Amino acid sequence: MSDTVTNEPEIVTFGCRLNTYESEVMRTHARNAGLEDVVIVNTCAVTSEAERQARQTIRKLRRERPNARIVVTGCAAQIDPQRYGAMPEVDQVLGNQEKLQPESWGLAPAEKVLVNDIMSVKETAGHLIGGFEDRARAFVQVQQGCDHRCTFCIIPYGRGPSRSVPIGAVVEQVQALVKAGYNEVVLSGVDITSFGPDLPGTPTLGQMVRRLLALVPELPRLRLSSLDCIEIDDDLWRLIETEPRLMPHLHLSLQAGDDMILKRMKRRHSRADAIAFCERVRALRPDMVFGADFIAGFPTETDEMFENTLRLVGECGLTWLHVFPYSPRPGTPAARMPQVDGGLRKERAARLRARGAEAEARTLASLVGREVSVLVEKDDLGRTQHFAEIRLGTPRPPGSVLRATVTGVAGGALTGTPL
Repeated sequence: MSDTVTNEPEIVTFGCRLNTYESEVMRTHARNAGLEDVVIVNTCAVTSEAERQARQTIRKLRRERPNARIVVTGCAAQIDPQRYGAMPEVDQVLGNQEKLQPESWGLAPAEKVLVNDIMSVKETAGHLIGGFEDRARAFVQVQQGCDHRCTFCIIPYGRGPSRSVPIGAVVEQVQALVKAGYNEVVLSGVDITSFGPDLPGTPTLGQMVRRLLALVPELPRLRLSSLDCIEIDDDLWRLIETEPRLMPHLHLSLQAGDDMILKRMKRRHSRADAIAFCERVRALRPDMVFGADFIAGFPTETDEMFENTLRLVGECGLTWLHVFPYSPRPGTPAARMPQVDGGLRKERAARLRARGAEAEARTLASLVGREVSVLVEKDDLGRTQHFAEIRLGTPRPPGSVLRATVTGVAGGALTGTPL
């Protein structure tokens, strides 16, 4: 980074795919407002480490860009706006609702902190965006907020109540992105399996996906972001079985593999539910690969409880693991429960990641010799339909889709030869 004035907004994004989508909405608004020399930091509050990294980045940005306007937004800013407003490096704090409104990006703000009560927001607008910086895949928001209250989670207080984007707006967005050259779309939200009950006719996620694929037949690849395994509707089950454009890769919000811990987390599924879900999906589509989120060292977790989570990786046949050591969030019920020692949390997270790495290595080895579909991300690097990284040896245009034969595994990624 340099301190030269630029008309192009710089955006630093932390956290989820929904933040990635919203960063592009803000990029468009800031660009249209003619803002010069502005840096937008889109924060995440899922862990205390994510917040620490955001504050560290803000201080670093101010040192490197002393004359830039620094705007901080996202979940951490929504939940604790005064903390970010008190930082001398910050020029403005915008809430999660305000950041998506074009008028927020106009003239110099009358107030440094502009953050609404997110719990009062009842609708989610469908923001049309022309594309994404990396040109490979596009993220489309279909849902926002969460009505559930998992005991470890602060995110509902950053995102507000669950609300769905109308199907017509989702279709319009995907049509525009396909027309702009995108071959893969990821449907994202905070809790996408809760899509629909607030819309006319109360459509389900599966009904929305079925209509989307029917109305945008030229879209080659569709992915779904994190799913709750207990909330899959009949239409989505049929799509898993019959729709080749729905990629054979599902990411699950599991969090733990022990029933008592799941109950104390206030999750809606049991250990048996998770195993039954994966078995049913594989019966319908044998090549399906699963990712999953896990929290290691949740309050009251014993060695035996953790071993149940460790075993679940094999019993569900999981491949791509996102593992977080438990991070107490002030104001959540879990923060008041008996805590597991911090060192033990990290040790358990490391063991869970190691189990995930073994599962990943087995999956990659099983793909050698197979023909795969590849979405090129950058240079010669792409992702197969199973979300495995693959190096093709020769650069290809970002966003292009091609067939390749997997020739081996090197450095934690597949190697392949384009057909």
